[in-house]
Amino acid sequence: MTTDSPVLALATDLLRRQSVTPEDAGCQQVMIERLKALGFEIETMVFEDTTNLWARRGHSAPLFVFAGHTDVVPAGNLAHWHTPPFEPTIKDGMLYGRGAADMKGSLACMVVAVERFIAEYPDHTGSIAFLITSDEEGPFINGTTRVVETLKARGENIDICIVGEPSSTEYVGDVVKNGRRGSLTGDLTIKGIQGHVAYPHIARNPVHQALPALAELTATQWDEGNDYFPPTSFQTPNLHSGTGAANVIPGEFNVQFNFRFSTESTDISLKQRVIDILDKHDLDYDLDWTLSGQPFLTDEGALLDAVVKGVQKVNKNAPALLTTGGTSDGRFIAAMGAQVVELGPVNATIHKVNECVRIEDLEKLTDMYQHILKHLFAE
Repeated sequence: MTTDSPVLALATDLLRRQSVTPEDAGCQQVMIERLKALGFEIETMVFEDTTNLWARRGHSAPLFVFAGHTDVVPAGNLAHWHTPPFEPTIKDGMLYGRGAADMKGSLACMVVAVERFIAEYPDHTGSIAFLITSDEEGPFINGTTRVVETLKARGENIDICIVGEPSSTEYVGDVVKNGRRGSLTGDLTIKGIQGHVAYPHIARNPVHQALPALAELTATQWDEGNDYFPPTSFQTPNLHSGTGAANVIPGEFNVQFNFRFSTESTDISLKQRVIDILDKHDLDYDLDWTLSGQPFLTDEGALLDAVVKGVQKVNKNAPALLTTGGTSDGRFIAAMGAQVVELGPVNATIHKVNECVRIEDLEKLTDMYQHILKHLFAE
């Protein structure tokens, strides 16, 4: 791919904009100008500090959506970057810059793929849309979830969706994420009685009380997973107790744990099983839950068929279908009943210093997106 490639030029334009969450920094306006020229109807949705773009071409079903985000994580320590993070740099066949892989490279590929597809099929069947947010890397409160709520309220339903998250591992298209695990977090406070360590009989140590229950929670097999999902996992990322003094029995023990759960479990069943274990150990506690997303799976249908064929057309082999990794905005779109998959660049450098993407992969990903559109709307 040469330096005058439309994909590389657009990716470079997006990368130089410092769109750290929730800032968009003009990225969506760059996309709007390209999409307007293709006949897309443009709607900017601003919720609090977040700018979202909904752009649609056509009014008939099915409604196909490219989903993604213009925001990026902070650059971190600039001294560790080989090149300035917001000055896109080409070196040894790679494009460097914050957001190159996650996910401004994908956005450029989406736009150019649609431009090429519409030039070849201006009267295509169905509808094509873009759902772009500047709040994916942040609290995900005013981004995709708010746009989805707006669309649902007016009866505009997404049927099929590709999220451009960096799904690939070794080379672009080697992995397609056709689902994601659910995420459920528990914030647990075990209540004790503070006192002097020399007088434990007139205190109650919540750490000592909680440890047997935590051991049981850690050892529990929550489910066995299935063909697409690994077994549900339980992890404890944060523990806190005490005043910092060595002679004080703490009055509280704060434990945060997280489930990444498969479709073999539900948030309701997991909550109840945790409560049963805590109660069995006769603990005095408070427990607050945060459900970040339900698991979703697209294991059949027109979208998955088109994605596999599109990747195979470019790579000469089919992608692996996996559900590993964290959550994505695909969970909000899947909740509409849509078929959702994630297809994007290699994820080896995302959220790291010196984030980069192979320039060749940008052109390949564009071709994949274009072939997918052909399979869906022109064959």
